[in-house]
Amino acid sequence: MPFTTKKRLEAGQYNLKDQVVAINRVTKVVKGGKNLSFAALVVVGDPGSAVVGYGAGKAKEVPQAIRKGIEAAKKNLLKVNLTQTTIPHQVLGHFGAGSVLLKPAPEGTGIIAGKTVRAVMTSAGVQNVLTKSLGSANPHNVVKATFDALAQLRNKADVAALRGKTVEEM
Repeated sequence: MPFTTKKRLEAGQYNLKDQVVAINRVTKVVKGGKNLSFAALVVVGDPGSAVVGYGAGKAKEVPQAIRKGIEAAKKNLLKVNLTQTTIPHQVLGHFGAGSVLLKPAPEGTGIIAGKTVRAVMTSAGVQNVLTKSLGSANPHNVVKATFDALAQLRNKADVAALRGKTVEEM
């Protein structure tokens, strides 16, 4: 199997908006007492150009954790294949024990999704989609499963090239 490298998208050329998905307070018990820390899961995206990314940050204070999460998300951007305002076909993404099902929806349906998947879909610029989160409800696993599903999306040109046909023949 040939090794292919994924081309990294530059965060500077997009108008990225960030959205905090989850903040977790973590306590570590040490000899001197308890050390309090925060972990933030953040999704960034540009709905106009269908680019989205996620990242996690940890720090002693919430704003620092969010800032670290945003920086990590900018390094992990993904271009999403869309058809007008929805996704081109049904897809199932997996990560760990979490799975996310994405189905195309007609105009006017809106985003039918839970809080975690909705954050990713709005950041990606998807306006009409039906989703179902299966298995794990852990926000980290759900976000990663959603990104796995979005990475599997193909447009007509890609499918035509794989089949050795032109787009008109499809």
